[in-house]
Amino acid sequence: MLIRIKAALVLAAMATGLAFNAAAQDYPSRPIRVIVPFPPGGSTDILARTVFQQLGKEWRQSIIIDNRPGASGMIGTEMAARAAPDGYTLLMGSGGPLTISPSLYDKLAYDPVKDFVPVTVIATVPNIIVANTALPAHSVKELIALAKSEPGKLAFASTGNASPGQLAGEMFKAMTGTDMLHVPYKGSAPSVSAVLGGEVALNFTTTPPVVQLVKSGKLRALAVTSSVRVPDLPDVPTAAESGLPGYEAISWFGVVAPRGTPEAIVQKLHADLVRTINSPGVRKQIQETGSIPLANTPEQMEKMILDDTAKWAKVVKESHIRPN
Repeated sequence: MLIRIKAALVLAAMATGLAFNAAAQDYPSRPIRVIVPFPPGGSTDILARTVFQQLGKEWRQSIIIDNRPGASGMIGTEMAARAAPDGYTLLMGSGGPLTISPSLYDKLAYDPVKDFVPVTVIATVPNIIVANTALPAHSVKELIALAKSEPGKLAFASTGNASPGQLAGEMFKAMTGTDMLHVPYKGSAPSVSAVLGGEVALNFTTTPPVVQLVKSGKLRALAVTSSVRVPDLPDVPTAAESGLPGYEAISWFGVVAPRGTPEAIVQKLHADLVRTINSPGVRKQIQETGSIPLANTPEQMEKMILDDTAKWAKVVKESHIRPN
């Protein structure tokens, strides 16, 4: 009797595995929704459209980019966490809601680790410090001097309260001993527009929304916040080169699926996304935004999430950042 039960369990497991594999072979058989938890025009949105537009062509299947902004990305992220784990709803994830929010909120409506399975990081993106062209500071050194001469007067924008941009700004203040006013906006596009219009002096933002504005001279780039210069902005120095060694703030953007998505579908998603990201045309498009293509493994992405969560928890604690 015991042997029969074991045999039945083995057969059931084999049948389940075959069903998952068959589902992966047919995947995708209907339109896919990619939730972007930020407004159109920001880094998350730009990279999602760049990659999934090409992948949709290869799959010959519709891929819908569904922008669900609000609460620094947490609204869209929660929506994705509650979606059916069938591979037909994905999240274009980023560090804010996945690695910073856990340090800010005692009770999140989702768990970044337990509720999602990593697929791949599409690209890493250094932050960039951009200024209104009327600001009398052309370098990080001059910015520090100006901020110290006018404590609390200079204002910097970010994509929202307790966002990666605010953390980058708060870390800058702590390392330079300056006092600047943080002004949160609802997303990347309005925060960049605020600098263009002179509402605020600065923005600690990611490179994709501002590369062309910097190249055209509409915004002044003071420094990138990576350890090396950005290929598409070779004349913009790093923060270290500009007189602030040790200052580094990197963002990343990648795809995660609701936990419980069949492993075979996750593997197919990973393989197809990596191929698309590494294709010459898409790779060039990503680089032109000031981003650095990555296309790592699910295991490597999971490690990035855990490592960044620990890093930003330290910044949040030391800067006493609290959400609204």
